[in-house]
Amino acid sequence: MKRIKLAPPGPEFSRMVYGTWRIFDTKPTAQEINRRLHTCLELGITTIDTAEIYGLYEVEEVLGTALALSPGLRDKFELVTKAGIYVPCSHHPACRTAHYNATGPQLLKSLESSLRLLGTDHVELFLAHRPDWLTRADDTAAGLNEMLRTGKIRVAGVSNYSVSQLDLLNAHMEQPLVTNQIEFHLLHPEPINDGTLNQCEKLGVRPMAWSPLAGGRIFDPANPAAPRLAAAAKSMAARYNGATLEQLAYAWILAHPSHPLPVIGTNKLERLQSAAQADAIVLEREDWYALWEAAQGRKIP
Repeated sequence: MKRIKLAPPGPEFSRMVYGTWRIFDTKPTAQEINRRLHTCLELGITTIDTAEIYGLYEVEEVLGTALALSPGLRDKFELVTKAGIYVPCSHHPACRTAHYNATGPQLLKSLESSLRLLGTDHVELFLAHRPDWLTRADDTAAGLNEMLRTGKIRVAGVSNYSVSQLDLLNAHMEQPLVTNQIEFHLLHPEPINDGTLNQCEKLGVRPMAWSPLAGGRIFDPANPAAPRLAAAAKSMAARYNGATLEQLAYAWILAHPSHPLPVIGTNKLERLQSAAQADAIVLEREDWYALWEAAQGRKIP
């Protein structure tokens, strides 16, 4: 699998990313997660995406345990984590209301917790998980800048930020932000037109695309777009060595000129292997637009 840099400075990442948002759906053991990580390596997927809040603040610890089962395994991966979302649960018993907190001190505190749970002294990429409506950008930037100065993160980015929010935060960064992790898929193409992907292209950074299969909705018969997409994929599969709708959906994201990195969320090894094959698919222009039309149920403007 191809390896790329999100931006000129910083480490290389695999073109497709393994995401752990839904890793607890199958209630895996640390040993099972360890095997999944080894499968990722075999496929060339070396970038792992997680977050403080995933699994109600429990995924990072299990991921750290899984990495520790194989000496040296952590060093073969680029770890991505996020922080800034807090909800009432046993890990935050004093929390009354779900809220965002991207103040510098809180992000620094969360990073220290993440490093401890993941069993590492640094992560390759740290993201402010959501824009915090009550925190000044210079406050958030102060925390991210401190992380960069201490070497506890190699590069910094954001997730779910608008164009203006990223611009504002970037203005206070000592080292430019390297990505915006956003929702982008066939059923949510809005980043193409709202300026988000244009901004990434302008800044020379690569976005990351979460929920690239729309949470499975592109396969759901109850979704009007699903049969249209299935028919479109079937009509073009022969041009791409029998590629499935799933693989074509990843290839659709990869084809955008901002060069997004899809975050794969499956817990099944066979689907992980299938997803990795999308890296080699180069969609023809007309097929890209045909998938867009099938997803939207209308012709292009």
